[in-house]
Amino acid sequence: MNASEQQSTSQPTIQSVEQTTCCIVGAGPAGMILALLLARKGIRVLLVEAHADFDREFRGDTVHPSTLSILDEIGLTEPMLQQLHHSRAFSGSIQAGAMRFPLVDFRRLHMKYPFVALIPQKEFLGFLAQEAQRYPTFRLIMNAQVDGLLEEQGVIRGVRYRGRDGWHEIRADLTVGADGRFSRVRRLAGFQPTKSSAPIDVLWFRLPRHPEETEQAMGRVQGRVIFVMLARHDHWQIGYVIPKGSYQQLHAQGLEHFRQTIVKVAPELADRVQVLQDWKQISVLSVEANRLRRWYRPGLLMIGDAAHVMSPVGGTGINYAVQDAVVAANVLATRLKTGRIRAEDLARVQRKRMLPTIAVQTLQNMVQDEVLGRIVRTGKGSGSAKVLRLFTRLPVVRALPMRILLIGLTQVHVR
Repeated sequence: MNASEQQSTSQPTIQSVEQTTCCIVGAGPAGMILALLLARKGIRVLLVEAHADFDREFRGDTVHPSTLSILDEIGLTEPMLQQLHHSRAFSGSIQAGAMRFPLVDFRRLHMKYPFVALIPQKEFLGFLAQEAQRYPTFRLIMNAQVDGLLEEQGVIRGVRYRGRDGWHEIRADLTVGADGRFSRVRRLAGFQPTKSSAPIDVLWFRLPRHPEETEQAMGRVQGRVIFVMLARHDHWQIGYVIPKGSYQQLHAQGLEHFRQTIVKVAPELADRVQVLQDWKQISVLSVEANRLRRWYRPGLLMIGDAAHVMSPVGGTGINYAVQDAVVAANVLATRLKTGRIRAEDLARVQRKRMLPTIAVQTLQNMVQDEVLGRIVRTGKGSGSAKVLRLFTRLPVVRALPMRILLIGLTQVHVR
């Protein structure tokens, strides 16, 4: 075996070597769905995850109508909704100053599940893992930090990972990088993403939610402040958009100043902002959309955020990652069964997913750069009350952008 140029020069002692058909790195929505779909077809799958569990702060919790439809095609939507505590957002609105405008009504999509299910992602992934474990060809390995790619004659043949008991290797006909926006597999493979939007920062934090309060998503625009409230079982998950690199200035003004800023935007939260007692309760997320020009090398395919990081506009990240997984399973299952995966097959997955990805990122970038970015920089922008009023009064005008954000150019189906 020729060592991959990305592997470290030292050669650790390998405790075990396993052989499988498909090795998937990253047990997020894309990796988990792909592993489940392949296991249902009797294909051997090893899914490796760097963390010890699925509990990560401020992962996306939105399961869109199109994802609910995909899960329904394999008989999982009803069991999931019955087993997992969730809330349902049938619509979303945005408030500019004293005026509130309807932004989206999922019931207009005329789908079986006309709502966004808000489910803690750790529970969503746990449910999918439990379902996948029903199939004997599936295995999940936690605490597995991938540190190298195994390469032979220019073809990726698997991974090397560090577990609790030392180093291990997995040899596979196909390796899939589904390990998120900070993908280690992407870096090891030498891929460089291309930025597709100007970066902004988002502060994420939680405040208690009263039982009688609405479950519908809400956005607020006031001056230079953009504020998003997403309902969870007992709390609001709140996103506060700030100019890139301005967190230190905000931090220097003090926590009390930040609490009062929240109250100015959302007065109904005045009775609970004191819950924020430490800046450690607030996470700063850099929002910077990008995508790979090429998603594959021989023996290796990238999907989900590892291939294309989405803007948070519309909360589409999980939705598009799941669609990547479905298309990959549809295209590659037969080839995996015969053990004859070709680079052309991987290129076909990218061709099917590239146009939808470009379409949604283009739409998101228009909103993020021309509306959100301008508002947080200047307090002005095309997101003013006047433009919002015009936009929301013309359902035909907003129908196509919302469909692209929430479903895609076309609905993806499990084959």
